[in-house]
Amino acid sequence: MKSSILFCFTFFISLNAIAQKVVVKGLVTSQNVPVENINIKVVGSALSAKSDHAGIYQLSGLKSGNYDLIFSGIGYQSKRIKILLKEDSVQVNADLLSLTSDLSDVVITGVNRATQLRKSPVPIAVLSKKSMDQNVNTNLIEAIVKGVPGITAVTTGPNVSKPFIRGLGYNRVLTLYDGLRQEGQQWGDEHGIEVDEYGIVRAEVVKGPASLTYGSDALAGVINMIPFSPNFENKNLKGDFTANYQSNNGMIGSSLGIAYIKNDWKYTFRATGKTAHNYKNKIDGLVYGTAFREYNLSASARVDKDWGFSKTAITYYDNLMEIPDGSRDSLSRKFTRQVLDEGDDIKNRPIVAENDLNSYTINPLHQHIQHYRFYNTSQFKFGTSDLNLLIGGQQSVRREYNHPTLPSQAGLYVVLNTFNYDLKYNLPDFSGIESTIGINGMYQGNRSKAATDFPIPDYDLFDIGAFYFAKKSMGKVAVSGGIRIDRRNINWNDFYVGTNAQTGFGKQVNLSDPTGKLQFPAFNKNYYGLSGSLGITYNISEKLLVKANIARGYRAPNITEIGSNGLDPGAHIVYLGNRTFKPEFNLQEDIGVVAYLKDAEISLEVFNNNIQNYIYQSRLTDANGNPVVIVPGNLTYQYQQSKARLYGAEVSVNLHPAAIKWLSFNNSLAYVVGLNQNQELLNKYGMEAKYLPFIPPLQFRTEIKATSQKPFGIFDKPYIKVDAAFFADQDKFYALDDTETFTAGYTLINGGIGSTLKSKKGKVLCDIFIQADNIFNIAYQSNLNRLKYFEYYKQSANGRSGIYNMGRNFSFKVIIPI
Repeated sequence: MKSSILFCFTFFISLNAIAQKVVVKGLVTSQNVPVENINIKVVGSALSAKSDHAGIYQLSGLKSGNYDLIFSGIGYQSKRIKILLKEDSVQVNADLLSLTSDLSDVVITGVNRATQLRKSPVPIAVLSKKSMDQNVNTNLIEAIVKGVPGITAVTTGPNVSKPFIRGLGYNRVLTLYDGLRQEGQQWGDEHGIEVDEYGIVRAEVVKGPASLTYGSDALAGVINMIPFSPNFENKNLKGDFTANYQSNNGMIGSSLGIAYIKNDWKYTFRATGKTAHNYKNKIDGLVYGTAFREYNLSASARVDKDWGFSKTAITYYDNLMEIPDGSRDSLSRKFTRQVLDEGDDIKNRPIVAENDLNSYTINPLHQHIQHYRFYNTSQFKFGTSDLNLLIGGQQSVRREYNHPTLPSQAGLYVVLNTFNYDLKYNLPDFSGIESTIGINGMYQGNRSKAATDFPIPDYDLFDIGAFYFAKKSMGKVAVSGGIRIDRRNINWNDFYVGTNAQTGFGKQVNLSDPTGKLQFPAFNKNYYGLSGSLGITYNISEKLLVKANIARGYRAPNITEIGSNGLDPGAHIVYLGNRTFKPEFNLQEDIGVVAYLKDAEISLEVFNNNIQNYIYQSRLTDANGNPVVIVPGNLTYQYQQSKARLYGAEVSVNLHPAAIKWLSFNNSLAYVVGLNQNQELLNKYGMEAKYLPFIPPLQFRTEIKATSQKPFGIFDKPYIKVDAAFFADQDKFYALDDTETFTAGYTLINGGIGSTLKSKKGKVLCDIFIQADNIFNIAYQSNLNRLKYFEYYKQSANGRSGIYNMGRNFSFKVIIPI
């Protein structure tokens, strides 16, 4: 097909300008029922479409010739249809086999080339917007955690979730927005992901080292969050309005999105707002310092031409979020608030008034996070090859206000500017081998502004990496692999901190200032990494396949691990880095088995991950074992480095009886063990130092769902579901210096109902989702909840310690098409 296009271009170039364009349209069904949201892709082209609510799609701009169309979507087996275009308009219908599971074949866009999921040896999970909408989520990462086994999150209240993949997080998990790496001070414990959850229609998760494609920071894997892209009839304006209310913290969310297509151009725009007061549980009541207010804006424009495509997009994120510290009255256990800077006694503060706990007003001690993003992604076709370019600029502005006597003065005020570049060339196929060469990286500059606390220095960073990747299909076998080399330079000058004579707080000063002290001596170092992967997929039959992959990952130490020496007021932690740290390298082996049966889909994934120079936090104590307090009311953590090993498995069993089409029964289990292999600590402290911090316990999730196959009046495909999430005791924790403690297991029961509402003429009126999380209002603490350790008393009147997770939460969401 591609050779035919090249032949026509070469010998009939004079006719190319007036070549006849063909429209391909048709109906997508499953068992004669129209199916929406099916992707239709023209192989070897950037052209694609998506079926609407009536199952109808349309592709414009094709020339006469032979083509392959791939029909794919979550829950359906993909289908490939060969077509010959001669007429002005061609009808191509497709009837897809329903698989009712996220394990079904899909086209993955988060890799070098579009790849069928079943042909990728790397463990990859896909989560659709439909799945996210059918759960109660307070942020996007929480939605991914609920939908993908092996994914967890370290949380700081309902609005901050830092993703972990198989026990590894922070700068080991690379987050992407539409393929562009997300950069926003992700080193901080309470620094979340700056993305509009209502604007994401699909999430792709790579579970395992992805340094081959992305370089440093993809040691554990990648989460790619993909925004909406319109695919409907030409010269149409469409959109949606989302309204969401959650009862626990009174969260009110709304989002308006519109899209327009005119000829070769596609435009999108979205505006979102969310606000919430403090969340509550039956132990703590309303948890002071957990309210937030968030705004998002985004817009994009894309053009598709014969030469390829180009898309330009901008996003803006603005979040006002309170800073909890967990201070309480010792007897009543009611939360207290800080009112003094100098002379503050964390155990003798005034109790927070009830009306302040219920208020949507953001209190003076809060964070203000702003994130700006501008990027362009383009593809240029050259016969049977293509060049892909992604460039982007980001600015992250973070202010953390922690001075009650001077509320306008930020404690932390840092501005991070990032320029990303990514160039990939997909070579012409040679003997059935699909090859890609690429170069990518980034430049960063981080600067402190008018602040009083300086946990990290002003620094500059430059990343560059080059790679080669190839894959080949040989009947039932698909093999892929590649190699990459990286270089990262990070440097900073001497950084002095003195005292502001007017306020008495700290400030950045020059060497000539008599009050100045050298907090960060100058630093300049290069880090190098060699990474790669090799994998194989063997389709034993159409219903059974086996995958195996081995990958070496690389991660350079981040700025806080090598350079920190100060208080992060939002985290309430004094960080102490180590300038001698080496890069992390890991070697991970994965084996997976997937069975596609008539009534079920079963998958088993087993992994083993050995890490050299693993970096982790450990609470600092003195010679007597007492916690070191550098700044009163704040913990002190020092980074350590050692060998580590993580191993575990994920199992999914999804039942969808062919004889009972309305029923689905989905189950998943995830287990990971993290071992600290620092022999010196093990010899000295034994079991206390045996395990790694922030390792999730054994988890089991089960969901039973009934979906009507027939409409009931205006209710189309109404459903009801009940699910349970079981978390075992976590007795394998990093106990040294009381960094972590035992966490009791718990079980959460959730439920939901929902439906699409249609008029008598079949027009979609809205989608409604009514759901409840933690129906029985269980009091529990996750071992990944940072608030569990926000405690200042060794004993309490009620025998409880720390802050508990969210209690019962009802959610009502409606999505209205425009």
